[in-house]
Amino acid sequence: MKQNISHGSANAIHVYDTTLRDGTQREGLSLSAVDKIRVARLLDALGVEFVELGWPGSNPKDAEAFARARDLPWSTSTIAAFGATRRGGTSPEDDPQVRALIDTGAPVCTVFGKSSTLHVREVLRVSPEENLRMIGETVEYLRQSGRRVIYDAEHFFDGYRDDPEYAVETLRAAAAAQPEAIVLCDSNGGSLPWEVEQVVRTVAAALDRPVGIHAHDDTGCGVANSLAAIRAGATHLQGTINGYGERCGNANLCSILPTLELKMGLRCLGSAALAELTHVARQVAEIANLAPDAHAPYVGRSAFAHKGGIHVAAIRRHPRAYEHVDPVLVGNRTRVVVSELSGRGNVLAKAEEFEVALEEGAPAAVLRGVKELEARGYAFEAAEASIALLMRRQSTSYAPPFELVDYKVLVGRRQREEAVSDAAIKIRVRGEVVHAAAEGNGPVSALDAALRKALSGAYPEVAGIRLEDYKVRIIDGDARGHFRKSPRAHRQRLRRRALDHRGSFAERPRSIVDRACGWNRVRPFGGQRVGLRGRK
Repeated sequence: MKQNISHGSANAIHVYDTTLRDGTQREGLSLSAVDKIRVARLLDALGVEFVELGWPGSNPKDAEAFARARDLPWSTSTIAAFGATRRGGTSPEDDPQVRALIDTGAPVCTVFGKSSTLHVREVLRVSPEENLRMIGETVEYLRQSGRRVIYDAEHFFDGYRDDPEYAVETLRAAAAAQPEAIVLCDSNGGSLPWEVEQVVRTVAAALDRPVGIHAHDDTGCGVANSLAAIRAGATHLQGTINGYGERCGNANLCSILPTLELKMGLRCLGSAALAELTHVARQVAEIANLAPDAHAPYVGRSAFAHKGGIHVAAIRRHPRAYEHVDPVLVGNRTRVVVSELSGRGNVLAKAEEFEVALEEGAPAAVLRGVKELEARGYAFEAAEASIALLMRRQSTSYAPPFELVDYKVLVGRRQREEAVSDAAIKIRVRGEVVHAAAEGNGPVSALDAALRKALSGAYPEVAGIRLEDYKVRIIDGDARGHFRKSPRAHRQRLRRRALDHRGSFAERPRSIVDRACGWNRVRPFGGQRVGLRGRK
């Protein structure tokens, strides 16, 4: 059963997602047939009207995806198959790739044809007249076969720039066969918003069919070009989740959809579906095995993050002071980051988030500590648990759970074996000195295992804490200059930064080691062994 999205209303935009076809042309992105179905189900739940599942004539994997899709119920989305117009000198019914579109069983077939005389003559190598016949006959054949047809005018804006009369003639050839929409494609991504708006307005006035936009991001204008086209009269929108696509990517639906709905008053998705956008964007990234862009508009983790002290002070008084929309509307949230740029408001906001009651003078002490530590090379933006610990340590009733006495980490290689790290650590916990040692596949792994072993007797709950990630900071570019000027200064810098591990789990190894003890020896690589030693 279809959800009532009122796509027929005057202010509705028909959303066509091409993540599973055009998006997979991104370098380094590959989806299995099962992955494609998982993404398609997310888009269906989001309320996307058309989901382009793939190009069935291009590879067996897409054919498998269409076969799987046939057996599934779809609530809001209609599955579309993508392909080209017939080849020159043949008929649509005799063209295998056109037949492949029919064989998918997809109710919508999207075909692209050439709008540019350059492509007609140099790529297809057919006459302009034959190209017009290829377009019209393919659209007509698919419609006569019972399919809804969308026509993509490839390279339209480039073709219009070179020969506007012929470019529009290709659209008329398609329009004569009555496709559901005629989509103007900025295939090279080189057009600018004011050009797109002017051309779309001209074309929309000249045709009796709905006009759409398919933009690429090669000039960084994919989103702007799409919005400009819709301002000029386009009612069909093509794009991809997270802007995935070939070269620089396609127009990013995660930026366009909330802008259309929240700022331009145009309906795109089902009721309240926009609040699922952040979840969908991150899930698609997870399935694609790509790191989400933390700074992506609307859906990025940092899209509503505030770091500057003045900004945080302002949003604590009124959220709209530094937020263009309510992040809840797109499924995101406001975040406050604590760093050397922070003010007292940052600390107070994090204390509220972590439910830490700060005593008088504690916010200033925490802020002072953060600034001093970041000046020495620490970074707290990705280590929020460490901020919570700094706050708790300001309490007059705070007692450290353990005290570091000594530790050492050795990295070496046994004969015919992979490199191995050995760590030994000595701590004082509940009045008793505990000594433990462990091996690991690196210094952090070994130190983590040794510390867990030492703490497990007094704190068995440590077994439930998992080290998920850590970062190692490479000494910055001016270190070599410092070394040339002052070997002593360089050694001190090296000691401070040799194990700069940043993570967001409770008590980082670097915090334990570097803050609890002073370095007394750093021996550079001599052969295959390095020793790092600390003491209280």
